[in-house]
Amino acid sequence: MANGSTSGDTTEPSTDTSVEQNKAVSRRWIDVFNARDDAAEAAVRAPDFMAHAPASLEPEPLNSETWPRFLAGFVEGFPDLRLTVEHAVGEGDLVAQRVHFEGTHTGVFQGLPPTHKTVSFSGLELNLFADGKVVEHWFQLDALGLLQQLGLKVVPGPRLLPRILAHQLDKLRGKH
Repeated sequence: MANGSTSGDTTEPSTDTSVEQNKAVSRRWIDVFNARDDAAEAAVRAPDFMAHAPASLEPEPLNSETWPRFLAGFVEGFPDLRLTVEHAVGEGDLVAQRVHFEGTHTGVFQGLPPTHKTVSFSGLELNLFADGKVVEHWFQLDALGLLQQLGLKVVPGPRLLPRILAHQLDKLRGKH
């Protein structure tokens, strides 16, 4: 036999099987979010779960108590929000997914009143697994694209503004 076992029985799942199981759990997590099944969503997370959102949305790490409130802010702002896994890869205890978000801004989101605009943007997430559950979660999303679709203008911060102004002055002077 290829695995060296004489009985064919293995007590430990292969790494490939664990990766596929973790990918399946990551996809299921998206599915139960879309179904707004809070109990099933919580069952995917390990008791010591920690999430890391983009600092522009949430500067502090989120635990099992604060994560549902964070998600509720998205659901309040975009009640019809649906996520779709576009691609998933895994290695060891990590699963990375490219996720597409789509929804209509009919509720308050991050203090912004409803615009009734439909938004579509992408994100990336990385899930770390232990014992078949997500123990740590990192994600990034196209926050700039989201804000622009909601009609917001993004103003450069104090570190970027001088460079932008200098570049514009050079263009006016013909120094491309």
